Parts: sequence; structure tokens; C-alpha cells
Amino acid sequence: MATAPRPRTTTRDPEELGRRLAAWLDRRLPGARVTGLSVPGSNGMSSETLLFDLEHPGAPVRGCALRLAADPAAYTVFPVYDMARQHRVMRLVGEHTDVPVPRVLWLEEDPGPLGAPFFVMARAEGRVPPDVMPYTYEGNWLHAATDAERAGLEAESVAVIARLHDQFPAKEAEFLMPAGEGSPLRRHVDAQRAYYAWVMDGLAPSPLIESAFDRLTELWPEDEGPAVLTWGDARIGNIVYDGFRPAAVLDWEMAAFAPREVDLGWTVYLHRFFQDLTVSFGQPGLPDFLRRDAIERRYAELTGHTPRDMEFHTLYAALRHAIVMLRIAYRQAHFGEVQVPARSEDVDSLILHHATLTAMVQGRYW
Repeated sequence: MATAPRPRTTTRDPEELGRRLAAWLDRRLPGARVTGLSVPGSNGMSSETLLFDLEHPGAPVRGCALRLAADPAAYTVFPVYDMARQHRVMRLVGEHTDVPVPRVLWLEEDPGPLGAPFFVMARAEGRVPPDVMPYTYEGNWLHAATDAERAGLEAESVAVIARLHDQFPAKEAEFLMPAGEGSPLRRHVDAQRAYYAWVMDGLAPSPLIESAFDRLTELWPEDEGPAVLTWGDARIGNIVYDGFRPAAVLDWEMAAFAPREVDLGWTVYLHRFFQDLTVSFGQPGLPDFLRRDAIERRYAELTGHTPRDMEFHTLYAALRHAIVMLRIAYRQAHFGEVQVPARSEDVDSLILHHATLTAMVQGRYW
């Protein structure tokens, strides 16, 4: 997926969305005009984003971004898109921390105006490390940067996660904990099991994913550590950079009340996902960038908390990503972009990083 043409994610027409958005805005700011409508060129396989300018003398900002729940006709990646939850998380992060999060403006929970709930926020200006083609590939701005520039970006990005975990009041994040029993980590993993069951409903199970869940049980931390607000999709592809400094932290739909290492494992693994793919296609990638040891060391220096049980948490990240990859693969099959294996025992081939996940399950990756 990361090296192929971008998979289809919607059946919606951006121009039609723009017209409907203008009608919705006119009821809040009579006479408002929507101009410069565009779709971001990279990143985002779940919710949709539209960028536009708001022309009105009373507009709180001119440059805006619309975050719209996924198109229900497009084989959605997740079963539920709670836009009010995302809006609330971003508002609270802006109130309680100095993490650069876009200012949230209007929330619309009625699906009528645009076909799904959405919210509008201030648009962040800058550049984002691309997913397609991945930033680990030659030819993009991050790959072309100097070692010192990348080191600075890495340090600043880990600092964003550290400040989020340290500054946000833990009690304010408890509303993000799924219903159920047990610790925040136990509930987080149970929610992933439920998500996997939803993805595979009526389909052949994935032996690899099920073995990964079994391995998690074997590696379960003796001390899970305190829960904090975790960003959820904690990776540099969800940060807008001004030069090499974070200017805006995006995509909060996976935010959760969970141990710190849930974010750190995701940060480490998502880079490895792109790095391993890049190497498999014959390029060196960025082998000295976002290394696990460097991330752990930097985080410990900033917070005083030494990351622990990272074999568990990187495996958990790879497992969670595998479930998402399966859902995206089945969506591609829905749109006729890929073929589903004829034999049920070959379902694991749909997981782009199946070799990595296998190695993690077997304890031979790191």
C-alpha cells in the first residue's frame, strides 16, 4: 500500500462537499464564501480532510480544515467515527498543554448537511512527512535533509509526545477508556480484540493476528504503569512541520487513556513499517532515524520515565497495524483494486508487514 498508487478511500465528490459546506456555513456566517477548496495530497486512510479558505469579515480564521467522518459507502476502516470525541480531545489538549494542536472551531454532529458528522478547525501551514511514497524513500524533503536536521526533527517530535503525557491531567482523559473490566491497558487490548472481530466478521480468521494476541498474553507487563492521555496515532506523518519543528499535531481519532508506552511503541513501529518496506524495495531508507533506543533514551531524559516492556508494546503496535491493514486490504478488494486470496490459509498475505509481525511473534525481530 505504501508504495502502490493511493487506494480509494471515498465515493464523495469534493466539489459537491464544498457546495454543501458553503450552505452550512452560510447559516452561521451569512454571506460566507468557501474558496480554494482542496484535498490533501498525502496521509489519511480513514476520516476525510478538506482544506479551504473562509471568506467573511467575521470569520475567526481564514484558512480552515474540515474533518469529516468516513464515507459509509466506502467500506470504512473503523466501525464508529465519533467526531465529537475528537473535537473534545483537541480542545482539551489545547487548553491543558503547550502541544501545538489546531484550534477547533465548529462541530456538527448531524449527518444531514454533509452526509456524516464533521468539525472545522484552523488550518495548519507547513509540510508533512509523506506516507505515499513514504518519507523513507529518496526524493522527498525529509530524506533529502541533513542528518542534523533529521535529528532535530526527531528530538522535537519525541518532545511533543513527552509533553502531552506529562502536561495533560490524567483524570481529564478517563472518558476515553473503553467500557469493560480491568486496567486501562487491558481494556485497550480488549477493544482491539473487538475491532479485529468486527473486521473479520464472516471472513476467515488470520492465524498470524491470533498468534500475535497469544504472544501479547505471554509478554504482558508485570507493572503496566500509570495511564495518561495517549495521542493514539503517534507518528511524524501526523505532524505538520514548520521547517523541522512541529507546528501542528493532527489525527486524534485513536486517542486513548492508556500507558505511555502505547504511544511510544506506535511511534517506533510505524517508522519501522516504512523503513522495512523501503529496504525490501532496494533502498537504504533512513536506518539511523527514529531508532527505538534513541526514542526511549530521549523520552526518559525529558520525562524521567524509562520506557519499559517495549517488546510487548512494539508487538502490540504491529498487531494493531495489521488489523487496520487487513481492513484496508478488504476495502481495496471492495473497490476492485486487489484480489483476496482464494485459500483462507493465505489471508495473512494481505498484511503488508506479515514478515515483520511473524518475526516479532517469534521473538527474533529486535
